[in-house]
Amino acid sequence: MTDDILLAYQKAWIEDTATVKVWEKSRRIGASYVEALASVLEAAKSKEAGGQSSYYLSYSKEMTQQFARDCAFWAKHLNAAASALEEVAIKDEDKDITVYRLRFASGFEIWGLPSTARSLRSKQGRVIIDEAAFVDDLDELIKAALALQMWGGCIRILSTHNGDDNPFNELVKEIREGKKQYSLHRTTFDQALAQGLYPRICLVKGEAWSKEQQETWREGIISDYGEGADEELFCIPVRAGTRYFPSSLLEAVSDPTVAVIRKACEDSFTFEKEEQRVKEFDTWLKEEVRDILLAHKNPVYLGEDFARSGDLTSIFFDEQLPDGRLLTFLVLELRNVPFSQQWQVITYVMDTLPRLGSAAFDSRGNGQMIAELTAQAWPGSVYQVMISTKWYAETFPGLKGRMEDRTTNLPADPFIRDDFRVVGLKAGVPCVLERSGGPRERRHGDGAISKLMAFYAAKEDEEHGYQPMTYESVTTPNPYRQGDPDPWNNE
Repeated sequence: MTDDILLAYQKAWIEDTATVKVWEKSRRIGASYVEALASVLEAAKSKEAGGQSSYYLSYSKEMTQQFARDCAFWAKHLNAAASALEEVAIKDEDKDITVYRLRFASGFEIWGLPSTARSLRSKQGRVIIDEAAFVDDLDELIKAALALQMWGGCIRILSTHNGDDNPFNELVKEIREGKKQYSLHRTTFDQALAQGLYPRICLVKGEAWSKEQQETWREGIISDYGEGADEELFCIPVRAGTRYFPSSLLEAVSDPTVAVIRKACEDSFTFEKEEQRVKEFDTWLKEEVRDILLAHKNPVYLGEDFARSGDLTSIFFDEQLPDGRLLTFLVLELRNVPFSQQWQVITYVMDTLPRLGSAAFDSRGNGQMIAELTAQAWPGSVYQVMISTKWYAETFPGLKGRMEDRTTNLPADPFIRDDFRVVGLKAGVPCVLERSGGPRERRHGDGAISKLMAFYAAKEDEEHGYQPMTYESVTTPNPYRQGDPDPWNNE
């Protein structure tokens, strides 16, 4: 019944009855879609015919929703007696989470679950782990799924790559080396095209197919993925440590008009009298920083990466222009500056900016104090960021996309450019991998992190937004203002 609508690589996946099978795949080739069909076929069978429930796990709620909708589509297409798709709220570690369920007349079900090992407790049937390279703990998830084999269950693992030191790639290598006796499928973007992917897309969209049109479409998809095409489309995992920001991209967004102002202190400065320290920084701020801040009237987003000694504190100032560009106009770098003077700098610049959008502060370690003080002084306008692998994974791609679209910029400064050059991939996640600079100029990606913080503040405001403060002036009588009546004159 389904032979006429499946491509060769999709048929090969469904027809493979191995207990554990792994699909190393390109994006956009209909892999999850055909696994939804397999799940429906199994759930529609009776117990006597070997039917089973299926449990789908992915890192993304949106992917889980789409898989559940695909299952509902196949159930209707195959006239499989099934209930309407249900969203079910269940309690999990003192919080409610949403799962998805499709029930069949056979008594079996298809569930969409969060990608945690505990989701599989007391379950029996088929386990599908989709985009396995992106789940939090693939090894634990597979270990939990393997327990379902005892009573006839099976495991299906599908993913694009996410770095060569990712657990998914390690699993693929172990299969190829014969260390694990699992079935392995591999489908690149070009292999899918050779087996009829684009003609099928044209058929679904009601468009005529031509070889020329297919080649144009192929080039467009590859262009969309840019440097990620090898990994996303051609099953080539990116080598760990690969630079995340190519030199050509950094050069393209370098802007010589951005001011970079640096302030360093000797160790003895910390123990000078408070009034002397305050006076020196007040003079520096008024002479070198104030006029730059006052010249920018659009919303300004501030990003800070904190350091007290060794590394440096970096503060980026990004202005949101009416055309949507987010442009850096100033970077302050503070090296070996006492806590009290760092706080002095923060309060000065945030008070001086004509229009502060919001600010994001590094809240790990010593930076937590400055971040907390700022959040107290500017309630509702400060994000206290606990930097994590998850935060890097969610935030760096957006900044890189802005750079590729030329809707943001960087200072044409060799030290800051080096901060971006030490951002590389670790287990598929961009993060700072190494230090740069000499013994007295040591850096640890400080400029890259503070730029990322400014981008994050702007993004959060755009997506969630704080309510801007507005006011309407009210005129009241003033006897000392020319033209106002004297309230004491009864004449």
